[in-house]
Amino acid sequence: MNASPVSASPVSASPISAPSMGDLAVIRMEHVWTRFGDTLVHQDVSLTLARGEILGIVGASGCGKTVLVREMLALQEPTEGEVWLFGERLRGIAPALEKELHNRSGVLFQGGALFSALPVFDNVAFPLREQRFLDEEWIRHLVLMKLAMVGLAPEAAMLLPAELSGGMVKRAALARALILEPELLCLDEPTSGLDPVTSEMFISLLADLHRVLGFTIVLVTHDMDTLRDLCTRVAILADQRLVACGPLEEVLACGHPFVHDFFHGKRARRVFAAGAV
Repeated sequence: MNASPVSASPVSASPISAPSMGDLAVIRMEHVWTRFGDTLVHQDVSLTLARGEILGIVGASGCGKTVLVREMLALQEPTEGEVWLFGERLRGIAPALEKELHNRSGVLFQGGALFSALPVFDNVAFPLREQRFLDEEWIRHLVLMKLAMVGLAPEAAMLLPAELSGGMVKRAALARALILEPELLCLDEPTSGLDPVTSEMFISLLADLHRVLGFTIVLVTHDMDTLRDLCTRVAILADQRLVACGPLEEVLACGHPFVHDFFHGKRARRVFAAGAV
């Protein structure tokens, strides 16, 4: 899969051009700056994500990884710069169009974020009912189909989140994220809290679903096995900037101190040696 170009040049004085009708980018960010009061989170971040790519976002805690994903999804507006989602400019977007774009995206939150008082079935069905989908028989069909797709038996549908293992919570949350057939799937630390075996199974599931359904994936992760086994490109946030973005083997060659510390320790060398990166 060909990597899309990534710009890290200074802000240009010329106006930012809108994507052409032939632009295949699912996400395009140009010269994005983010500030919370006097705190600078991002400066001059530019990237493009093509359809079908899997982008892993890596950075130290508090560097703004989740904020960047929220800006990609129109859940938050950057202080400066422009973001396009599915070719639509997000700044000043009409509410109806914004809702339509959200329906084309699925999100798996860290920890799953299932509603604790609802059984798995109602958690997965929630987006359908929120869209006022009223055919309960069809809802049942769709929910059970998505549960089967993520490897959960029909019996799991009636369990409460507290009755699920960590891996089952992730799978149920993934089924909910997929219920509206999204073109873009965003995941925040999808393997967090999972043991190594369950983590490997979950990443294999994501890879299989990506191969079958062809959606685009953005995931925030610190897991090096995930970066090695799943991602087509890796983006590194450090010093409020996008310091590297490209295939993993290119990122490994970046000389930034964060990249060196994160990717060249003993554990990282073992992981990447095992995968022959």
